[in-house]
Amino acid sequence: MYFTDRGIEELASRRGEDEVSLAWVADQLQAFVDVHPEFETAVDRLATWLARLDDDE
Repeated sequence: MYFTDRGIEELASRRGEDEVSLAWVADQLQAFVDVHPEFETAVDRLATWLARLDDDE
């Protein structure tokens, strides 16, 4: 397990049964970047990757 997997595992264990909209996720990502602007590039890359999952490569 990578160190960064801990947060992903905590998310799955705490929120794995929740149902949320992608609009809610987008709002949370924006709120995170507002508080932690140094992570804007990483959050933007994640959001773009998620948005394009169904695109043909």
